[in-house]
Amino acid sequence: MMLELERPGDLVQYVGKEIGVSDWFTVDQAIIDKFADATGDHQWIHVDVERAKREMPGGKTIAHGYLTLSLVPRLGQTIYRVKHRSRGLNYGSNRIRFTGQVPAGSRIRMRQRIKAVDPVEGGVRITSESTVEVEGATRPALVAEIISMQFD
Repeated sequence: MMLELERPGDLVQYVGKEIGVSDWFTVDQAIIDKFADATGDHQWIHVDVERAKREMPGGKTIAHGYLTLSLVPRLGQTIYRVKHRSRGLNYGSNRIRFTGQVPAGSRIRMRQRIKAVDPVEGGVRITSESTVEVEGATRPALVAEIISMQFD
């Protein structure tokens, strides 16, 4: 169930807590191919389905690590919503680790825990730990400390 907050600063009450788990999202070959085109990273482990069948563990291509990272905002939209905010933006990351693979066709979801909510002029800076899980896998694909800003 999605967490709904009135204002960005209301997140302060969730510091140290997991605020939710996103909806599942399927990372299919079409998305991987589009990301490869956008970034110019056409390494065969991502885009050569036939070679992956022969040479990759599990016989599938895998998503780019940065594709998985780029899906964090999309997954986060299904965890919480702030009703009264003017805008939000990505501020950066303190730590990103690609701890597992996302085979083509896998479903992923994200767990989000709020680490800090700090006041800034007109809003807050939110530091969260985002863990992207792959359905059926024992290890997460991504663990990242992400920083965003939201304004009143």
